[in-house]
Amino acid sequence: MVAGAVLCGGANRRMGRDKALVPVHGAPMVMHVVSALRSAGCDPVQAIGGDAPALAALGLDVVGDGHPGEGPLGGVITALAASADSTVAVVVVACDLPHLTEHTLQAVMAALGDADVAVARTDRLQPMCAVWRRTVLQPLRDAFDAGERRVESVLSSLKFVEVPVNRQDLANVNTPGDLPK
Repeated sequence: MVAGAVLCGGANRRMGRDKALVPVHGAPMVMHVVSALRSAGCDPVQAIGGDAPALAALGLDVVGDGHPGEGPLGGVITALAASADSTVAVVVVACDLPHLTEHTLQAVMAALGDADVAVARTDRLQPMCAVWRRTVLQPLRDAFDAGERRVESVLSSLKFVEVPVNRQDLANVNTPGDLPK
C-alpha cells in the first residue's frame, strides 16, 4: 500500500498568500496535486500542515505538521509518522506542483525497488517529489533531532535512486509570476 502526502506548510513569503489555496485553472493548487496522487494509486492522500480549516473544507484529510516552521524534512517525518502501519511507502510532494502528473508519480513509485527512497530528477534532484519507505522514519527523526533540516542532506545516508522525469511536471509555483496563464 502506498499513501500520498502533500506538504502544505511554509511561510509563503514569495507568493504573498497560502500557495496551497491559490487558484490554478479554476481549482486550488493543492487539488491538482491531490488529483495526481489519487490517479497514481495513492490511498489515502493527506495534506500535511497548512491552513487546516481551509484544506478540510476542500474535503482533504489534514494532518498538523509535527514540526511547523522547521522546513520540509519535518513535513516528510510527519507524513511518514501519520501513515498507517500497513503502508509500505509514502509519496511526499509539495503543494506547489500544479503540473504534476500521474505518469511522473508512477515512474517514481515504480523505481523504488529495494531502495529506501526514490527521488525525481530533472536537471537537479527534486526531493519534494519522492517516495519514502516507512522504514526510514527513525533515521530521519535521528537526523532531525541532531539538527538537520535539509531533505537533500539526509539522502546521502540512505539508499536512494534518482528517477529522471519531465522538467515541466515539476515546475513549481513560488511567486504570482510563476502562475500559469
